[in-house]
Amino acid sequence: MSTPIIARIKKEIENLNTAALPEEIGVVVSVGDGIAEIEGLTDAQMMEMVAFESGEGEKLADSIKSEKALFGLILNLEEDTVKVVVLGESNMVKEGMRVRRTGKLLSVPVGAGIVGRVVNTLGEPIDGKGAIATDKDMPIERVAYGVMDRSSVNEPIHTGIKAIDSMIPIGRGQRELIIGDRGTGKTTIAIDTIINQKYEPKEKRPICIYVAIGQKRSKTASIMAKLEAAGALEYTTIVATSAAEASPLLFLAPFAGVAIGEYFMEQGKDVVIVFDDLSKHAVAYRQMSLLLRRPPGREAYPGDIFYLHSRLLERSAKLSAELGGGSITALPIIETQEGDVSAYIPTNVISITDGQIFLETDLFNKGIRPALNVGISVSRVGSSAQTKAMKKVAGKIRLELAQFRELEAFMQFASDLDEDTKKRIDSGRKYVELLKQRQNEPMPFYKQVVSIYAANNGLFDNASPTVVSQMEVEFLSFIARDRKEIFDTIETGRELTDDVVAKINTAMTDFKEANAKFYTVAK
Repeated sequence: MSTPIIARIKKEIENLNTAALPEEIGVVVSVGDGIAEIEGLTDAQMMEMVAFESGEGEKLADSIKSEKALFGLILNLEEDTVKVVVLGESNMVKEGMRVRRTGKLLSVPVGAGIVGRVVNTLGEPIDGKGAIATDKDMPIERVAYGVMDRSSVNEPIHTGIKAIDSMIPIGRGQRELIIGDRGTGKTTIAIDTIINQKYEPKEKRPICIYVAIGQKRSKTASIMAKLEAAGALEYTTIVATSAAEASPLLFLAPFAGVAIGEYFMEQGKDVVIVFDDLSKHAVAYRQMSLLLRRPPGREAYPGDIFYLHSRLLERSAKLSAELGGGSITALPIIETQEGDVSAYIPTNVISITDGQIFLETDLFNKGIRPALNVGISVSRVGSSAQTKAMKKVAGKIRLELAQFRELEAFMQFASDLDEDTKKRIDSGRKYVELLKQRQNEPMPFYKQVVSIYAANNGLFDNASPTVVSQMEVEFLSFIARDRKEIFDTIETGRELTDDVVAKINTAMTDFKEANAKFYTVAK
Protein backbone atom coordinates (compact mmCIF):
# COMPACT_ATOMS: atom_id res chain seq x y z
CA MET A 1 0.00 0.00 0.00
CA SER A 2 1.28 3.49 -0.82
CA THR A 3 2.70 5.73 1.89
CA PRO A 4 0.09 8.54 1.45
CA ILE A 5 -2.77 6.17 2.39
CA ILE A 6 -0.99 5.13 5.58
CA ALA A 7 -0.28 8.81 6.32
CA ARG A 8 -3.99 9.64 6.02
CA ILE A 9 -5.07 6.75 8.24
CA LYS A 10 -2.51 7.86 10.84
CA LYS A 11 -3.85 11.41 10.69
CA GLU A 12 -7.39 10.16 11.27
CA ILE A 13 -6.23 8.03 14.22
CA GLU A 14 -4.40 11.02 15.74
CA ASN A 15 -7.67 12.94 15.70
CA LEU A 16 -9.35 10.13 17.63
CA ASN A 17 -9.31 10.31 21.39
CA THR A 18 -7.13 7.28 22.27
CA ALA A 19 -9.01 6.85 25.53
CA ALA A 20 -12.25 6.59 23.55
CA LEU A 21 -10.96 3.78 21.34
CA PRO A 22 -12.66 0.41 21.81
CA GLU A 23 -10.89 -1.51 24.58
CA GLU A 24 -11.05 -4.75 22.66
CA ILE A 25 -7.61 -6.20 21.86
CA GLY A 26 -7.06 -9.29 19.75
CA VAL A 27 -4.14 -11.54 18.88
CA VAL A 28 -2.97 -12.71 15.45
CA VAL A 29 -3.28 -16.51 15.30
CA SER A 30 -2.17 -16.98 11.68
CA VAL A 31 -1.01 -14.86 8.76
CA GLY A 32 -0.32 -15.56 5.08
CA ASP A 33 -0.90 -14.10 1.60
CA GLY A 34 -1.73 -10.70 3.08
CA ILE A 35 -4.55 -12.13 5.25
CA ALA A 36 -4.34 -12.19 9.05
CA GLU A 37 -6.64 -14.28 11.28
CA ILE A 38 -7.30 -12.62 14.63
CA GLU A 39 -8.82 -13.93 17.86
CA GLY A 40 -10.44 -11.82 20.57
CA LEU A 41 -12.22 -9.09 18.58
CA THR A 42 -15.72 -10.36 19.38
CA ASP A 43 -17.47 -6.99 18.87
CA ALA A 44 -15.67 -6.06 15.65
CA GLN A 45 -17.66 -4.72 12.70
CA MET A 46 -17.44 -5.56 9.01
CA MET A 47 -15.23 -3.05 7.11
CA GLU A 48 -13.75 -1.72 10.40
CA MET A 49 -10.12 -0.63 10.50
CA VAL A 50 -7.82 -2.38 13.00
CA ALA A 51 -4.29 -1.41 14.08
CA PHE A 52 -1.40 -3.87 14.61
CA GLU A 53 1.17 -3.21 17.36
CA SER A 54 4.37 -1.64 16.03
CA GLY A 55 6.98 -2.86 18.53
CA GLU A 56 7.63 -4.94 21.61
CA GLY A 57 7.06 -3.35 24.98
CA GLU A 58 5.18 -0.41 23.49
CA LYS A 59 1.63 0.33 24.61
CA LEU A 60 -0.81 -0.63 21.89
CA ALA A 61 -2.66 2.69 22.18
CA ASP A 62 0.64 4.50 21.46
CA SER A 63 1.63 2.13 18.67
CA ILE A 64 -1.49 3.19 16.72
CA LYS A 65 0.06 6.65 16.39
CA SER A 66 3.60 5.44 15.80
CA GLU A 67 5.55 5.86 12.56
CA LYS A 68 5.52 2.09 12.02
CA ALA A 69 1.75 1.78 12.44
CA LEU A 70 0.20 -0.96 10.34
CA PHE A 71 -3.50 -1.19 9.58
CA GLY A 72 -5.90 -3.84 8.38
CA LEU A 73 -9.48 -4.05 7.16
CA ILE A 74 -11.93 -6.58 8.62
CA LEU A 75 -13.60 -8.52 5.80
CA ASN A 76 -14.63 -11.83 7.43
CA LEU A 77 -16.57 -12.20 10.69
CA GLU A 78 -16.34 -15.82 11.83
CA GLU A 79 -17.44 -17.69 14.95
CA ASP A 80 -14.25 -17.27 17.01
CA THR A 81 -12.03 -15.15 14.77
CA VAL A 82 -12.06 -12.31 12.27
CA LYS A 83 -10.09 -12.28 9.02
CA VAL A 84 -8.33 -9.07 8.12
CA VAL A 85 -6.75 -7.85 4.89
CA VAL A 86 -3.43 -6.20 5.80
CA LEU A 87 -3.17 -2.74 4.23
CA GLY A 88 0.58 -2.49 3.86
CA GLU A 89 3.59 -4.73 4.37
CA SER A 90 1.96 -8.00 5.38
CA ASN A 91 5.36 -9.57 6.13
CA MET A 92 5.56 -7.24 9.18
CA VAL A 93 2.60 -9.06 10.76
CA LYS A 94 3.61 -12.04 12.93
CA GLU A 95 1.70 -14.67 14.88
CA GLY A 96 1.08 -13.55 18.46
CA MET A 97 1.03 -9.85 17.52
CA ARG A 98 -1.58 -7.77 19.32
CA VAL A 99 -4.30 -5.94 17.38
CA ARG A 100 -6.67 -3.19 18.48
CA ARG A 101 -9.94 -2.01 17.02
CA THR A 102 -10.04 1.64 15.90
CA GLY A 103 -13.84 1.85 15.99
CA LYS A 104 -13.68 3.53 12.57
CA LEU A 105 -15.25 2.10 9.41
CA LEU A 106 -13.31 2.52 6.19
CA SER A 107 -14.23 5.83 4.57
CA VAL A 108 -13.06 8.18 1.82
CA PRO A 109 -12.45 11.94 2.34
CA VAL A 110 -14.61 14.12 0.08
CA GLY A 111 -15.05 17.78 -0.74
CA ALA A 112 -15.51 20.17 -3.65
CA GLY A 113 -11.72 20.15 -4.15
CA ILE A 114 -11.76 16.51 -5.28
CA VAL A 115 -13.30 17.53 -8.64
CA GLY A 116 -10.67 17.79 -11.36
CA ARG A 117 -8.25 15.49 -9.52
CA VAL A 118 -6.89 11.95 -9.84
CA VAL A 119 -7.09 9.99 -6.57
CA ASN A 120 -6.45 6.44 -5.40
CA THR A 121 -8.91 4.10 -3.68
CA LEU A 122 -8.84 5.99 -0.37
CA GLY A 123 -9.08 9.50 -1.81
CA GLU A 124 -5.35 10.34 -1.76
CA PRO A 125 -4.20 12.54 -4.68
CA ILE A 126 -1.85 10.78 -7.11
CA ASP A 127 -1.67 13.48 -9.79
CA GLY A 128 1.15 15.49 -8.19
CA LYS A 129 -1.05 18.60 -7.76
CA GLY A 130 -0.80 18.74 -3.97
CA ALA A 131 -3.22 17.99 -1.13
CA ILE A 132 -7.01 18.08 -1.52
CA ALA A 133 -9.14 20.18 0.85
CA THR A 134 -11.95 17.93 2.11
CA ASP A 135 -15.14 18.60 4.10
CA LYS A 136 -16.07 15.19 5.48
CA ASP A 137 -15.57 11.44 5.22
CA MET A 138 -18.08 9.27 3.37
CA PRO A 139 -18.31 5.56 4.28
CA ILE A 140 -17.19 3.32 1.44
CA GLU A 141 -19.96 0.77 2.16
CA ARG A 142 -23.45 2.12 2.71
CA VAL A 143 -27.07 1.01 2.37
CA ALA A 144 -28.67 2.40 -0.82
CA TYR A 145 -31.61 4.81 -0.68
CA GLY A 146 -35.04 3.15 -0.46
CA VAL A 147 -37.84 3.35 -3.00
CA MET A 148 -39.69 6.10 -1.09
CA ASP A 149 -36.60 8.32 -1.18
CA ARG A 150 -36.37 8.14 -4.98
CA SER A 151 -38.24 9.79 -7.82
CA SER A 152 -38.80 8.62 -11.39
CA VAL A 153 -36.05 8.99 -13.99
CA ASN A 154 -37.25 11.73 -16.35
CA GLU A 155 -34.24 13.86 -17.32
CA PRO A 156 -31.71 12.81 -19.97
CA ILE A 157 -27.97 12.33 -19.73
CA HIS A 158 -26.87 13.19 -23.25
CA THR A 159 -23.97 11.01 -24.36
CA GLY A 160 -23.30 13.01 -27.52
CA ILE A 161 -23.54 9.76 -29.50
CA LYS A 162 -26.43 9.91 -31.99
CA ALA A 163 -27.15 6.17 -31.97
CA ILE A 164 -27.46 6.10 -28.16
CA ASP A 165 -29.31 9.39 -27.56
CA SER A 166 -31.88 8.57 -30.25
CA MET A 167 -32.45 4.81 -29.71
CA ILE A 168 -31.12 3.91 -26.23
CA PRO A 169 -31.66 7.06 -24.13
CA ILE A 170 -30.02 7.25 -20.71
CA GLY A 171 -31.73 9.11 -17.87
CA ARG A 172 -30.29 10.81 -14.80
CA GLY A 173 -30.35 8.18 -12.06
CA GLN A 174 -30.30 5.21 -14.47
CA ARG A 175 -27.80 2.30 -14.61
CA GLU A 176 -26.90 1.53 -18.22
CA LEU A 177 -24.44 -1.29 -18.89
CA ILE A 178 -21.85 -0.95 -21.67
CA ILE A 179 -20.92 -4.48 -22.75
CA GLY A 180 -18.79 -6.00 -25.50
CA ASP A 181 -15.56 -7.77 -26.34
CA ARG A 182 -12.14 -6.25 -25.77
CA GLY A 183 -11.32 -3.42 -28.18
CA THR A 184 -14.87 -2.63 -29.35
CA GLY A 185 -15.00 0.95 -28.03
CA LYS A 186 -16.61 0.54 -24.57
CA THR A 187 -14.35 3.03 -22.80
CA THR A 188 -14.67 5.43 -25.77
CA ILE A 189 -18.46 5.64 -25.25
CA ALA A 190 -17.95 6.39 -21.53
CA ILE A 191 -15.28 9.05 -22.21
CA ASP A 192 -17.36 10.66 -24.99
CA THR A 193 -20.28 10.86 -22.53
CA ILE A 194 -18.06 12.68 -20.02
CA ILE A 195 -16.72 15.05 -22.72
CA ASN A 196 -20.26 15.77 -23.96
CA GLN A 197 -21.33 17.15 -20.56
CA LYS A 198 -19.43 20.37 -21.36
CA TYR A 199 -22.33 21.24 -23.72
CA GLU A 200 -24.78 21.19 -20.80
CA PRO A 201 -25.58 24.52 -19.07
CA LYS A 202 -23.22 24.96 -16.09
CA GLU A 203 -26.00 24.78 -13.50
CA LYS A 204 -27.25 21.44 -14.93
CA ARG A 205 -23.85 19.95 -15.79
CA PRO A 206 -23.24 16.65 -13.98
CA ILE A 207 -20.05 15.97 -12.05
CA CYS A 208 -18.33 12.98 -13.66
CA ILE A 209 -16.37 10.22 -11.91
CA TYR A 210 -14.27 7.74 -13.86
CA VAL A 211 -13.21 4.66 -11.85
CA ALA A 212 -10.31 2.76 -13.44
CA ILE A 213 -10.28 -0.75 -11.93
CA GLY A 214 -6.97 -2.55 -12.51
CA GLN A 215 -6.19 -0.59 -15.68
CA LYS A 216 -2.70 0.06 -17.02
CA ARG A 217 -1.36 3.33 -15.67
CA SER A 218 -0.60 4.41 -19.26
CA LYS A 219 -4.30 3.99 -20.20
CA THR A 220 -5.43 6.06 -17.20
CA ALA A 221 -2.87 8.77 -18.06
CA SER A 222 -4.08 8.77 -21.68
CA ILE A 223 -7.71 9.18 -20.55
CA MET A 224 -6.72 12.03 -18.24
CA ALA A 225 -4.90 13.76 -21.14
CA LYS A 226 -7.96 13.35 -23.41
CA LEU A 227 -10.29 14.83 -20.79
CA GLU A 228 -7.89 17.70 -20.12
CA ALA A 229 -7.52 18.46 -23.86
CA ALA A 230 -11.32 18.48 -24.25
CA GLY A 231 -11.81 20.77 -21.23
CA ALA A 232 -13.69 18.02 -19.36
CA LEU A 233 -11.25 17.38 -16.50
CA GLU A 234 -12.49 20.45 -14.63
CA TYR A 235 -15.75 18.65 -13.74
CA THR A 236 -14.31 15.09 -13.55
CA THR A 237 -12.69 13.03 -10.79
CA ILE A 238 -10.63 9.97 -11.70
CA VAL A 239 -10.35 7.16 -9.13
CA ALA A 240 -7.42 5.08 -10.39
CA THR A 241 -6.11 1.66 -9.44
CA SER A 242 -3.54 -0.20 -11.50
CA ALA A 243 -3.23 -3.93 -12.20
CA ALA A 244 -0.14 -3.98 -9.95
CA GLU A 245 -2.09 -3.04 -6.81
CA ALA A 246 -3.38 -5.50 -4.23
CA SER A 247 -6.78 -7.08 -4.91
CA PRO A 248 -8.46 -5.42 -1.83
CA LEU A 249 -7.72 -1.99 -3.33
CA LEU A 250 -9.21 -3.00 -6.69
CA PHE A 251 -12.24 -4.39 -4.83
CA LEU A 252 -12.71 -1.11 -2.91
CA ALA A 253 -12.17 1.30 -5.87
CA PRO A 254 -15.75 1.39 -7.29
CA PHE A 255 -17.19 1.73 -3.77
CA ALA A 256 -14.87 4.71 -3.18
CA GLY A 257 -16.05 6.22 -6.48
CA VAL A 258 -19.73 5.90 -5.61
CA ALA A 259 -19.10 7.29 -2.09
CA ILE A 260 -17.60 10.42 -3.71
CA GLY A 261 -20.67 10.55 -5.98
CA GLU A 262 -23.07 10.32 -3.02
CA TYR A 263 -21.45 13.38 -1.44
CA PHE A 264 -22.44 15.48 -4.47
CA MET A 265 -25.81 13.74 -4.95
CA GLU A 266 -26.81 14.71 -1.40
CA GLN A 267 -26.10 18.35 -2.30
CA GLY A 268 -28.73 18.11 -5.05
CA LYS A 269 -26.21 17.72 -7.88
CA ASP A 270 -26.18 15.21 -10.72
CA VAL A 271 -23.32 12.73 -11.04
CA VAL A 272 -22.25 10.37 -13.84
CA ILE A 273 -20.00 7.51 -12.70
CA VAL A 274 -18.19 5.08 -15.00
CA PHE A 275 -16.93 1.73 -13.64
CA ASP A 276 -14.20 0.53 -16.03
CA ASP A 277 -14.58 -2.37 -15.73
CA LEU A 278 -16.59 -4.65 -13.44
CA SER A 279 -15.14 -7.82 -15.01
CA LYS A 280 -11.76 -6.94 -13.46
CA HIS A 281 -13.56 -5.98 -10.26
CA ALA A 282 -15.16 -9.45 -10.06
CA VAL A 283 -11.77 -11.12 -10.64
CA ALA A 284 -10.16 -9.02 -7.86
CA TYR A 285 -13.02 -9.93 -5.50
CA ARG A 286 -12.66 -13.63 -6.39
CA GLN A 287 -8.92 -13.49 -5.67
CA MET A 288 -9.47 -11.77 -2.33
CA SER A 289 -12.34 -14.11 -1.38
CA LEU A 290 -10.31 -17.25 -2.09
CA LEU A 291 -7.51 -15.91 0.12
CA LEU A 292 -10.12 -15.27 2.83
CA ARG A 293 -11.16 -18.97 2.46
CA ARG A 294 -14.69 -18.12 1.36
CA PRO A 295 -16.27 -21.10 -0.41
CA PRO A 296 -15.95 -20.86 -4.21
CA GLY A 297 -19.04 -21.33 -6.39
CA ARG A 298 -19.59 -21.13 -10.13
CA GLU A 299 -16.34 -20.40 -12.04
CA ALA A 300 -14.65 -20.17 -8.60
CA TYR A 301 -16.47 -16.87 -7.87
CA PRO A 302 -17.83 -16.63 -4.32
CA GLY A 303 -21.58 -17.04 -3.85
CA ASP A 304 -22.13 -13.35 -3.07
CA ILE A 305 -20.63 -12.02 -6.32
CA PHE A 306 -24.13 -10.97 -7.48
CA TYR A 307 -24.70 -9.12 -4.20
CA LEU A 308 -21.31 -7.39 -4.60
CA HIS A 309 -22.38 -5.69 -7.83
CA SER A 310 -26.03 -5.20 -6.88
CA ARG A 311 -25.21 -3.31 -3.66
CA LEU A 312 -22.75 -1.17 -5.65
CA LEU A 313 -25.12 -0.33 -8.52
CA GLU A 314 -28.21 0.09 -6.30
CA ARG A 315 -26.54 3.21 -4.91
CA SER A 316 -27.27 4.91 -8.23
CA ALA A 317 -30.51 6.82 -7.79
CA LYS A 318 -32.57 9.86 -8.68
CA LEU A 319 -33.49 11.33 -5.30
CA SER A 320 -36.88 12.82 -4.51
CA ALA A 321 -37.34 16.61 -4.45
CA GLU A 322 -37.53 16.50 -0.63
CA LEU A 323 -33.98 15.11 -0.55
CA GLY A 324 -32.66 17.67 -3.02
CA GLY A 325 -33.35 15.90 -6.32
CA GLY A 326 -29.72 14.90 -6.92
CA SER A 327 -28.81 11.80 -8.90
CA ILE A 328 -26.09 9.27 -9.67
CA THR A 329 -26.12 7.75 -13.17
CA ALA A 330 -23.97 4.61 -13.38
CA LEU A 331 -22.31 3.38 -16.56
CA PRO A 332 -20.74 0.04 -15.62
CA ILE A 333 -18.56 -1.64 -18.26
CA ILE A 334 -18.31 -5.42 -18.74
CA GLU A 335 -15.90 -7.19 -21.05
CA THR A 336 -17.22 -10.32 -22.76
CA GLN A 337 -15.31 -13.22 -24.32
CA GLU A 338 -16.21 -13.84 -27.97
CA GLY A 339 -19.48 -11.92 -27.53
CA ASP A 340 -20.79 -14.35 -24.90
CA VAL A 341 -23.36 -12.28 -23.00
CA SER A 342 -24.70 -15.43 -21.32
CA ALA A 343 -21.56 -15.90 -19.16
CA TYR A 344 -21.82 -15.62 -15.35
CA ILE A 345 -20.70 -12.03 -14.64
CA PRO A 346 -22.34 -10.45 -17.76
CA THR A 347 -25.75 -12.03 -16.96
CA ASN A 348 -25.46 -10.89 -13.35
CA VAL A 349 -24.81 -7.27 -14.26
CA ILE A 350 -27.39 -7.28 -17.11
CA SER A 351 -30.06 -8.34 -14.56
CA ILE A 352 -29.02 -5.56 -12.14
CA THR A 353 -28.94 -2.69 -14.64
CA ASP A 354 -31.72 -0.79 -16.45
CA GLY A 355 -30.59 -1.72 -19.94
CA GLN A 356 -27.44 -2.40 -21.92
CA ILE A 357 -25.46 -1.01 -24.83
CA PHE A 358 -24.06 -4.04 -26.64
CA LEU A 359 -21.04 -3.44 -28.89
CA GLU A 360 -20.32 -6.03 -31.57
CA THR A 361 -16.86 -6.98 -32.86
CA ASP A 362 -18.07 -7.68 -36.43
CA LEU A 363 -19.67 -4.23 -36.74
CA PHE A 364 -16.55 -2.61 -35.29
CA ASN A 365 -14.35 -4.39 -37.84
CA LYS A 366 -16.67 -3.24 -40.66
CA GLY A 367 -15.96 0.36 -39.64
CA ILE A 368 -19.39 0.94 -38.08
CA ARG A 369 -18.45 2.89 -34.96
CA PRO A 370 -19.93 2.99 -32.40
CA ALA A 371 -20.41 -0.74 -33.12
CA LEU A 372 -23.90 -0.78 -31.64
CA ASN A 373 -26.05 -3.91 -31.96
CA VAL A 374 -29.51 -2.33 -32.15
CA GLY A 375 -31.29 -5.68 -31.61
CA ILE A 376 -29.74 -6.57 -28.22
CA SER A 377 -29.18 -3.01 -26.92
CA VAL A 378 -32.05 -1.55 -24.91
CA SER A 379 -32.88 1.12 -22.36
CA ARG A 380 -35.56 0.13 -19.86
CA VAL A 381 -36.23 3.79 -19.06
CA GLY A 382 -36.85 4.58 -22.73
CA SER A 383 -38.32 7.78 -24.10
CA SER A 384 -39.24 9.13 -20.66
CA ALA A 385 -35.56 10.10 -20.44
CA GLN A 386 -35.58 11.96 -23.78
CA THR A 387 -36.22 15.61 -24.54
CA LYS A 388 -39.44 16.28 -26.47
CA ALA A 389 -37.38 17.31 -29.50
CA MET A 390 -35.43 14.03 -29.62
CA LYS A 391 -38.57 11.97 -28.92
CA LYS A 392 -40.23 13.55 -31.96
CA VAL A 393 -37.48 12.60 -34.43
CA ALA A 394 -36.09 9.34 -32.99
CA GLY A 395 -39.11 7.05 -33.47
CA LYS A 396 -38.43 6.26 -37.13
CA ILE A 397 -34.72 5.54 -36.88
CA ARG A 398 -34.79 2.29 -34.86
CA LEU A 399 -37.48 0.81 -37.13
CA GLU A 400 -35.51 1.72 -40.28
CA LEU A 401 -32.33 0.15 -38.91
CA ALA A 402 -34.07 -3.03 -37.70
CA GLN A 403 -35.68 -3.51 -41.13
CA PHE A 404 -32.35 -2.83 -42.85
CA ARG A 405 -30.51 -5.47 -40.76
CA GLU A 406 -33.22 -8.02 -41.67
CA LEU A 407 -33.09 -7.16 -45.39
CA GLU A 408 -29.28 -7.10 -45.35
CA ALA A 409 -29.26 -10.75 -44.25
CA PHE A 410 -31.88 -11.57 -46.89
CA MET A 411 -29.85 -9.79 -49.62
CA GLN A 412 -27.09 -12.41 -49.43
CA PHE A 413 -29.46 -15.04 -50.87
CA ALA A 414 -31.57 -12.94 -53.27
CA SER A 415 -30.20 -12.09 -56.70
CA ASP A 416 -33.09 -9.90 -57.84
CA LEU A 417 -34.75 -7.37 -55.53
CA ASP A 418 -37.93 -5.37 -56.12
CA GLU A 419 -37.87 -1.55 -56.16
CA ASP A 420 -39.38 -1.12 -52.68
CA THR A 421 -36.79 -3.43 -51.08
CA LYS A 422 -33.96 -1.60 -52.86
CA LYS A 423 -35.27 1.72 -51.47
CA ARG A 424 -35.40 0.35 -47.92
CA ILE A 425 -31.87 -1.02 -48.19
CA ASP A 426 -30.61 2.30 -49.57
CA SER A 427 -32.36 4.20 -46.76
CA GLY A 428 -30.93 1.81 -44.14
CA ARG A 429 -27.39 2.28 -45.49
CA LYS A 430 -27.77 6.04 -45.19
CA TYR A 431 -28.93 5.76 -41.57
CA VAL A 432 -25.94 3.52 -40.80
CA GLU A 433 -23.61 6.17 -42.27
CA LEU A 434 -25.43 8.95 -40.41
CA LEU A 435 -24.96 7.20 -37.05
CA LYS A 436 -21.21 6.72 -37.49
CA GLN A 437 -19.17 9.00 -35.24
CA ARG A 438 -15.49 9.68 -34.78
CA GLN A 439 -13.80 8.98 -31.44
CA ASN A 440 -13.93 11.78 -28.83
CA GLU A 441 -16.19 13.95 -31.01
CA PRO A 442 -19.56 13.89 -29.25
CA MET A 443 -22.38 15.94 -30.79
CA PRO A 444 -24.64 18.21 -28.70
CA PHE A 445 -28.26 17.04 -28.69
CA TYR A 446 -29.66 20.04 -30.60
CA LYS A 447 -27.37 19.21 -33.55
CA GLN A 448 -28.41 15.54 -33.31
CA VAL A 449 -32.10 16.53 -33.49
CA VAL A 450 -31.58 18.64 -36.63
CA SER A 451 -29.41 15.94 -38.25
CA ILE A 452 -31.92 13.11 -37.62
CA TYR A 453 -34.90 15.27 -38.60
CA ALA A 454 -33.18 16.09 -41.89
CA ALA A 455 -32.48 12.38 -42.54
CA ASN A 456 -36.11 11.47 -41.81
CA ASN A 457 -37.40 14.16 -44.16
CA GLY A 458 -35.44 13.56 -47.32
CA LEU A 459 -32.18 15.52 -47.05
CA PHE A 460 -30.24 12.47 -48.26
CA ASP A 461 -32.74 11.33 -50.91
CA ASN A 462 -31.03 10.85 -54.31
CA ALA A 463 -27.59 11.06 -52.69
CA SER A 464 -25.12 8.21 -52.37
CA PRO A 465 -24.60 6.65 -48.89
CA THR A 466 -20.86 7.40 -49.26
CA VAL A 467 -21.44 11.19 -49.07
CA VAL A 468 -23.90 11.15 -46.12
CA SER A 469 -21.24 11.98 -43.48
CA GLN A 470 -19.84 14.87 -45.53
CA MET A 471 -23.34 16.19 -46.25
CA GLU A 472 -24.24 16.10 -42.57
CA VAL A 473 -21.12 18.07 -41.61
CA GLU A 474 -21.77 20.70 -44.29
CA PHE A 475 -25.51 20.96 -43.51
CA LEU A 476 -24.87 21.49 -39.77
CA SER A 477 -22.12 24.03 -40.58
CA PHE A 478 -24.55 25.82 -42.91
CA ILE A 479 -27.15 26.08 -40.11
CA ALA A 480 -24.56 27.15 -37.49
CA ARG A 481 -23.34 29.85 -39.87
CA ASP A 482 -26.58 31.18 -41.41
CA ARG A 483 -29.53 29.90 -39.30
CA LYS A 484 -28.05 29.67 -35.80
CA GLU A 485 -31.43 30.55 -34.21
CA ILE A 486 -32.59 26.98 -35.06
CA PHE A 487 -29.92 25.49 -32.75
CA ASP A 488 -30.51 28.14 -30.07
CA THR A 489 -34.27 27.56 -29.98
CA ILE A 490 -33.93 23.76 -29.69
CA GLU A 491 -31.18 24.05 -27.04
CA THR A 492 -33.18 26.36 -24.77
CA GLY A 493 -36.72 25.06 -25.38
CA ARG A 494 -35.77 21.37 -25.89
CA GLU A 495 -38.80 21.08 -28.20
CA LEU A 496 -39.32 20.88 -31.94
CA THR A 497 -42.02 23.50 -32.50
CA ASP A 498 -43.86 24.07 -35.80
CA ASP A 499 -41.89 27.29 -36.25
CA VAL A 500 -38.53 25.46 -35.89
CA VAL A 501 -39.68 22.65 -38.21
CA ALA A 502 -40.59 25.23 -40.88
CA LYS A 503 -37.16 26.87 -40.52
CA ILE A 504 -35.35 23.50 -40.83
CA ASN A 505 -37.41 22.64 -43.94
CA THR A 506 -36.47 25.98 -45.52
CA ALA A 507 -32.81 25.42 -44.60
CA MET A 508 -32.94 21.95 -46.22
CA THR A 509 -34.38 23.38 -49.44
CA ASP A 510 -31.73 26.13 -49.56
CA PHE A 511 -28.96 23.62 -48.83
CA LYS A 512 -30.12 21.28 -51.62
CA GLU A 513 -30.13 24.15 -54.12
CA ALA A 514 -26.63 25.28 -53.11
CA ASN A 515 -25.17 21.74 -53.05
CA ALA A 516 -26.38 20.02 -56.21
CA LYS A 517 -22.98 18.21 -56.34
CA PHE A 518 -24.26 15.70 -53.71
CA TYR A 519 -27.42 14.73 -55.60
CA THR A 520 -25.99 12.70 -58.46
CA VAL A 521 -27.94 9.46 -57.99
CA ALA A 522 -30.72 8.96 -60.54
CA LYS A 523 -34.24 8.78 -59.18
